[in-house]
Amino acid sequence: MNSQHCIIDLDDPTRPEIAALLQAGEEYGASLYPSESNHFLSIDALKADNVIFVSARDPDQKAIGTAALALFDGWAELKRMWVIPEARGKGISRLLLNDLENRARTAGATCIRLETGVANIEAIGLYNKAGFSLCGPFANYLPDPLSVFMQKSLC
Repeated sequence: MNSQHCIIDLDDPTRPEIAALLQAGEEYGASLYPSESNHFLSIDALKADNVIFVSARDPDQKAIGTAALALFDGWAELKRMWVIPEARGKGISRLLLNDLENRARTAGATCIRLETGVANIEAIGLYNKAGFSLCGPFANYLPDPLSVFMQKSLC
């Protein structure tokens, strides 16, 4: 399977199949970082009015990835980007990111910000290739040697 056969669409984070993917992402994060360096939005928070939640599905309709966008006044934060290990390296993350960038523009955001961990080398590479650059902590984040903060202008 490659990204050409993948469908990205709005989804419900409480659906069992999706909740299992979110749990896998949390477990992965917990294996790399202490709890104070993990900044996951809860499933309840992913259902908030200012959050756009999408999933990636393969041709058999199996959920293979998730991503969310929290919308704020003029900007958005990328959250919960996760692709199952067997679907990585096939462009799925890039599709999720492109979809959410388009949704952020439509919602009036002028930039997207994100926080990821220093050990998430593949994710940092994806964000660099997509035009994100390093920035300082934003919103309620504090400086953390295990965090990387990035942003991208949508203008």
